[in-house]
Amino acid sequence: MRKRLSKLVIALVATATLLPASMAGAACAAVSGEGRETTAGRGINWGPCEEDPAVECGTLTVPVDWARPYGRTLDLALARRKATDPSARIGSLLTNPGGPGGSGVNDVLRAPSFSDEIRRRFDIVGYDPRGVARSNAVVCSASVYNRMPDPIMRSQADHDRWTAYARELRADCRQRTGPVYDHVDSASVARDMDAIRAALGERKLTSYGVSYGTLAQQMYAELFPQRVRAMVLDSNMDHSLGVREFQESEAATVEDSFDEFAAWCDRDADCALHGRDVRQVWQGLIGRAERGELHYPGVTDRPLSAHNLLWLGVVLNEGPAWRQLARTLLALDGGPVPPDLPPPPGNGPVSGELAELPTAVLCEDYDLSVRSYAEYAELMRGVNRLAPDMRYNPMPMGDMPICQNHPVGNPQHRLRYTGSAPLLVGNSLHDPDTPYTWSANVARQLGPKAVLLTYEGWGHGVYGMTECTTRAMDDYLISLTVPARGSRCPAEEPQR
Repeated sequence: MRKRLSKLVIALVATATLLPASMAGAACAAVSGEGRETTAGRGINWGPCEEDPAVECGTLTVPVDWARPYGRTLDLALARRKATDPSARIGSLLTNPGGPGGSGVNDVLRAPSFSDEIRRRFDIVGYDPRGVARSNAVVCSASVYNRMPDPIMRSQADHDRWTAYARELRADCRQRTGPVYDHVDSASVARDMDAIRAALGERKLTSYGVSYGTLAQQMYAELFPQRVRAMVLDSNMDHSLGVREFQESEAATVEDSFDEFAAWCDRDADCALHGRDVRQVWQGLIGRAERGELHYPGVTDRPLSAHNLLWLGVVLNEGPAWRQLARTLLALDGGPVPPDLPPPPGNGPVSGELAELPTAVLCEDYDLSVRSYAEYAELMRGVNRLAPDMRYNPMPMGDMPICQNHPVGNPQHRLRYTGSAPLLVGNSLHDPDTPYTWSANVARQLGPKAVLLTYEGWGHGVYGMTECTTRAMDDYLISLTVPARGSRCPAEEPQR
């Protein structure tokens, strides 16, 4: 679910730093509906980014509440790498790296993640979605955040404790964040996308979104179907799922990825655990973590919890980075510490005064509440049956208590797309974050204009995974040529 963000949250959560947008001021592009569009002001004032003068940065002012377009506003932060060949330029490609909490500005500032041909033809434009990073991030008091209970409930008392804490955390975050806190749902982000499109001077939107970024794209396709030129939805969220279906499908997909890792380790001598029972090693580590006996290499002040240990089975299957995962598990089991040991997995206490809480975005898009511990325990038994090794997916299971009784601004529903532009949906068969079934469901819901591209391999986010997946998405973005229905790209075993 967090294409690039999950690689950040594997580390101990650092002090939340709110970075100002490099360029301030800009105009408000107010989009009031599919049929009407009004633009107040001049658009985006671009200037060199402080971090990299070769990239342009700017801000765009949008309403906090799109139902009140002339009320309070916020500034969205943007970054742009201009097309390398102006004579071949098609337009702007708006990108969203997912999360929730992924920074599109940071994504553009980093080394380009698109092919040379895409960068030749398009201005690559990234933005920090509302409530994220430079765009009025959702922030909370570190003192309140650091009192977060254990994410896994074991009694009705735990459920009651979480219900009270979630209410307290929500009130604190709303006070610290301001009115934006109540309007960070993906439908609001979709309206921001249309304001960005208008400010860029594009008649229709060309976009690429991955992981959680696909949800805002889905909402855009619903709200503005006739303003879509091309839309790549890579590794999709499924907004039609209730809490049980959501958690069970997440458990099944992370268990499937662990199965694929274990099978690779059995057949490949490059696996540091080759010749050993990988599942037995894994269960032994979980048992030690549950007894408080497991420490992450180099971390001596606190043991590694079983919940945080599970993060390794998610994040290191995203690439996937099987060799690194095997070396890390061997180190936890008393073996040598590898030079590429990842940072300690999972979430931990923050230092400083503030903590960012991108989970608030999830809470406004999905109703994940459970009414009692009995309901929670039944749910947990179901996911445990589906994931005997991984037990559950720690990302959504850890987020669920935070969303307890949270108001949902963009309730779950089946998609409805009435546009004429073709849409390209993609996913790998073995994705630890967004199950293949989610993208298959999304393609069906979007209707006959949506084509599903299947990557028969592993990992999260299929653009750039192989030449086959990248070429199919490039051809579509450039020439609007979609692959034939049922198109599949063969698996290529990862080398990491």
